Amino acid sequence: MFHDATRSFCSACQELCDAKIIIKNGSAYLLKTCRTHGEELALFEEDASYLFEKHRYDKPGNRAKAETPVRDGCPYDCGLCPDHEQHTCIGLIEVTHACDLGCPVCYASSGTGEHLPLEQIERMMDFYKAREGGKPEILQIGGGEPTTHPQIEAILTLAKRKRFKYVMLNTNGLRIAEDRAFATFLRSLTPGFEVYLQFDGLKERVYQKLRGRKLLETKLAAIENLQAAEVPITLVATIVRGVNDTQIGDIVHFGMDSDYVRGVNFQPVAFFGRGPAENIANRVTLSGIRREIERQTDSQFKREDIVPLPCDVDRVAVTYAVRNGNGFMPVTSKIKLDNYVELIDNTMDFRAEDLVKNAITRSLTKGIACDCFRLKDEIMSILPEEYLKWTPRQRADFIDKNTFRITISSFIDRYNFDAKSIKKECVHVITPDLKRIPFSAYNMLHRSQT
Repeated sequence: MFHDATRSFCSACQELCDAKIIIKNGSAYLLKTCRTHGEELALFEEDASYLFEKHRYDKPGNRAKAETPVRDGCPYDCGLCPDHEQHTCIGLIEVTHACDLGCPVCYASSGTGEHLPLEQIERMMDFYKAREGGKPEILQIGGGEPTTHPQIEAILTLAKRKRFKYVMLNTNGLRIAEDRAFATFLRSLTPGFEVYLQFDGLKERVYQKLRGRKLLETKLAAIENLQAAEVPITLVATIVRGVNDTQIGDIVHFGMDSDYVRGVNFQPVAFFGRGPAENIANRVTLSGIRREIERQTDSQFKREDIVPLPCDVDRVAVTYAVRNGNGFMPVTSKIKLDNYVELIDNTMDFRAEDLVKNAITRSLTKGIACDCFRLKDEIMSILPEEYLKWTPRQRADFIDKNTFRITISSFIDRYNFDAKSIKKECVHVITPDLKRIPFSAYNMLHRSQT
């Protein structure tokens, strides 16, 4: 069954070609037609129902200021070019190419390499702020492995001084596991800071396969040191078929049972790393992970509770849960967010108080008793009664200890490339030459150029 038309890459010649998204046996596929190599079928989504559901959450993006003109078409003109349809929700600055691991699935092929000077990093931060009208949202410090940078403390301190709404440190955790003083330093960056910790499972064989060495005890030591320092953590799991796709539920339960773990981010492996692409036909997708979360948590989180995120419905799905007795209750099971899409900002920094504020503002400006007040009541029935009156630190402490977030971020490689969805991808690499390039396009085409 035909669903949509788009453009994709031929896997043989790597040239752009016309493609159709078709539905077959409950899954969605890209049917590509290359003038030289003919037709090719590639898995797009394991559960085709997600394609029909996501449009209920879609909304126009916040158009970004352009840095580059349109010449060769998407994804060659990054970035951002005038055709891009979403602003930068997460700006990623890779402060070093060096890394203390050699992960087979590394999208950056990191290893040895140079550290960016602090002055250049500051220019990149200032550029990001300016392009977002002085109000940038999330800054992610990555690499390589950013904690190998000799000035990482100064970099993070500078990021906080620049008043980004939220700062993340994207790390493998090796230094944090070995250096308690560094974990204590990270505490000084809160609130508005968290560690985005690589965490692929609870069995050593997973790390041997994906990271090239045994790392489970190291990961647990990093979490212990961050917990002792009261630093919020998001666990980040790269999911590979036959390696750790059966541990999705275990990772969720481990996160919910661990103090200061605010959530889990699942990322289906994207095939633009070092490793071979032999599992393309059997790849893991966003909708497949969503289905496995339901199955492996015994429906504590149903697939319909994990909803498309309005800023990028094609590639990001999310659910939020609030502690309810000894467990967690998905907020999305109580509040049907598709009824309130216009009140949700185009952001990955999704906060209950922002939704309440938008509901009240809309009610006042429209001058009518719309569904907005019902939404406010629904949200406040889940949060503590005095939540909106608390200080930022009190709210942060409550969020860190009593909420849990599951996100699925699916990046695009040459095999599942969809020209439509990449135009709303809102995780952007901030490059040293002061461009913003969507993460997927950067790793497919532009990394070697920068």
